[in-house]
Amino acid sequence: MALDNIFGIAGSALNAQTARMNATASNLANAGAVASTEAGAFRAKRTTFKTIMEQQLGSPEVNKGGVKVAGITDDPKPISRMSDPGNPAADKDGYVYLANVNEMTEMVEMMAAARSYQNNVEVVNTARQLTLRTLDIIKN
Repeated sequence: MALDNIFGIAGSALNAQTARMNATASNLANAGAVASTEAGAFRAKRTTFKTIMEQQLGSPEVNKGGVKVAGITDDPKPISRMSDPGNPAADKDGYVYLANVNEMTEMVEMMAAARSYQNNVEVVNTARQLTLRTLDIIKN
């Protein structure tokens, strides 16, 4: 595997994990949001990934693999409602609809994304160090 492929694969993974972290940060920011209708309630966002293979890229000069964000979808967990007649966002029956965000799940998701990101940074750093050592060997 060519060295530029290593950098390309790790770079695509870094981009994917950044998108995952952004979605998680958005979910946490909207965790306390309420709405007057179920349709208007915030739904947690989930990133889905897809592998990139050489056949999909169409050119042998491009990375031979990697990952890309296939899409960002709404979490299918149901929206819950709470009686809060004093809330300005309450419907005519006094209910507000809560976001389907679980803070604990989001923290686990954020930690997993951060670790994946960190692992890919290590891949890039290791490849860079190997390249520098190879150049030192060639010079001498």
